[in-house]
Amino acid sequence: MPLILGTNSIKDTGYNVANSCRFNDDDSAYMHFTPGSGNRRTFTISMWVKRAKLGEAYLWGINNGTNPYTQIVFDANDKLYINDYDGGEDTQLITNQVFRDVAAWYHIVIAYDTTQSTAANRVKLYVNGTRVTSFATETYPAQNFDTEWNNGVQQDLGKFSTSYGDYYLAEVCMVEDSQLAPTSFGEFDEDSPQIWKPIDVSGLTFNTEGFYLDFEDSGDLGDDESGNGNDFTEVNLAATDQSTDTCTNNFSTMNSLDLHFTNDTLSEGNLLVTNGANYGFPISTFGLSSGKWYFECQTSSWTSGDLAVGISARGSDALGDEFSNNTGGSIGYGFRSNGGVYGGGVALVAADGYTTGSGAHIIGMAVNLDDNKLAFSVNGTWQGSTDPGAGTTNMLSIQASSTNDTGVYFIALSGANSGAQTMNANFGSPAFSISSGNTDGNGFGNFEYAVPSGYFALCTKNLAENG
Repeated sequence: MPLILGTNSIKDTGYNVANSCRFNDDDSAYMHFTPGSGNRRTFTISMWVKRAKLGEAYLWGINNGTNPYTQIVFDANDKLYINDYDGGEDTQLITNQVFRDVAAWYHIVIAYDTTQSTAANRVKLYVNGTRVTSFATETYPAQNFDTEWNNGVQQDLGKFSTSYGDYYLAEVCMVEDSQLAPTSFGEFDEDSPQIWKPIDVSGLTFNTEGFYLDFEDSGDLGDDESGNGNDFTEVNLAATDQSTDTCTNNFSTMNSLDLHFTNDTLSEGNLLVTNGANYGFPISTFGLSSGKWYFECQTSSWTSGDLAVGISARGSDALGDEFSNNTGGSIGYGFRSNGGVYGGGVALVAADGYTTGSGAHIIGMAVNLDDNKLAFSVNGTWQGSTDPGAGTTNMLSIQASSTNDTGVYFIALSGANSGAQTMNANFGSPAFSISSGNTDGNGFGNFEYAVPSGYFALCTKNLAENG
């Protein structure tokens, strides 16, 4: 069975969310909308969030000069923090729960009705369909308190002041005039009742200042689909920030919780790896034990040092060495400075045309865990007369490590301690532009080169069928 950090469904849920929007804090990316004068006391906010960089990350900010202001943020301790400030902490809810799973989608609903007589009912927080009742800090607004929502003040999705966030967002909406339960936006799966999944929200009555962002128009990511025309203006967001990584089809990314030496920097939704001053070694969030899988990596122009792409049987924290070191208990393979492939005691294999100074490349990798075989391509050409789609002839053999017998393998990248490189991981929902657009046999993924027959993108819908 595949090993996945998150707890999202890996089966077809019926209703499918097509797209999300990738927010990268290094780009100062956000979008904004200024409502008219609406209901400041009763409304509901709903969004699906998949985190990338942990620590402080702002989801919403409404700031009318200095005070008053509103914040929804993952704080420095990865707790969810809701704050309405008007000269005092009128609302201050900080969860005891932390949100550190970078492989999972969280559904967050914040439902306001400050007209309620019971203080705790004036702001209700739900995560994955369940109301949060345990808070490290718990202060509710006075009855009939007017928030900054719907106050004719600019709302910023993805930032507050000059602070931003790093995550994926899907199905973002605000319903004016109603304090709704999460069942207006999602439901528990009837076959797997621990799984919370989205439902179609397009039929909700959003009212005048409400909005619904589905991110399905790559040229207008802030397009409001509620029928109100409350479009958001994008800032530092591009068509490549539209993603097919969603709460109904979750794609693997690189794992920001498992960085060897912590020298690599992850960005662009944990897909862009920038090598630091020493060996770095991030691995994928999804681990695999069966099936046939395809992956691509776009590398920068390579001037010096080592750069490797492959698989590893162990996480970097447990390994204590880069995956391509064949004495480190790993079974990984990687393209090295001499253009070769090796690991796990397997002899070096030449990689045509991929050497230091040869420019940027796209490396493809076909991993066959049914037959324990592996093959690499360079710019669409399979190395060593290999054709993974036609069979296993000439594919490299995956050899089990004597120090690891779990049978779970991760996609792994490695950069060396000289000559910084960047590596764009593409599990099927890339953060860079694709010129050709190839899918797998199930219609999933977006790859530069053809996916070998019988191999699949690393996403939960494929894992359910082929993992």
